[in-house]
Amino acid sequence: MSIQMYIIYFLIVALIPLWAQYRVKSTYSHYSKVAIRTGLTGAQVARQILDANGLHNVPVQETGGVLSDHYDPRKKAVFLSSANYNGRSIAGTAVAAHEVGHAIQDAQDYAFMRFRSALVPITMFSSNASWVFLIIGMLATIPGLMLIGIVLMAIGVLFQLITLPVEFDASKRALVQINQLGLVESDELPQARKVLSAAAMTYVAAMAVAVLELLRLILIFTGMNRN
Repeated sequence: MSIQMYIIYFLIVALIPLWAQYRVKSTYSHYSKVAIRTGLTGAQVARQILDANGLHNVPVQETGGVLSDHYDPRKKAVFLSSANYNGRSIAGTAVAAHEVGHAIQDAQDYAFMRFRSALVPITMFSSNASWVFLIIGMLATIPGLMLIGIVLMAIGVLFQLITLPVEFDASKRALVQINQLGLVESDELPQARKVLSAAAMTYVAAMAVAVLELLRLILIFTGMNRN
């Protein structure tokens, strides 16, 4: 691969996640200023959806940070950032409903969520260990070590791949819930969808970057074996 191609490659790898982050932050910032007509806080939205699905024992808790919202399957709890927990906006409603979507997935034993959870400890190890094998393999020109690194990195790519249906399904559930429960007006639903679509792009971008990096390493490995 020529120097020009490397420059283009690294620009693409750098710009894809930057674009995704910009889109989610700008979209969230805009709709966090648009008040929801129900006047419900994100915490109240989450509680109503949980109760409507029989998840009365799943708590909704406030957590620090910006866009730090998440569902913890180990604690069986929904955590919302302060802005979304206390806010009464389109963005807060969409994000809260999305995280509850994960709680519903957990309660219904959603297959992709179970698979992703099982991959978490393996991925944590493989992500850290892969670069050790890759760097040593490239520097010492040992194809076998590089191949191990590529296999370990592929596990991380698989994790990114499994994450996509989990996140898209949670957003789909969120939109269905806030619509059926009357938590948004008909003209507010497309706005909530925009927030969730922008957030989903961060996962798509992460997947794209992971795949590009894996392909680059496979090309290097192939070239190493030819020499």
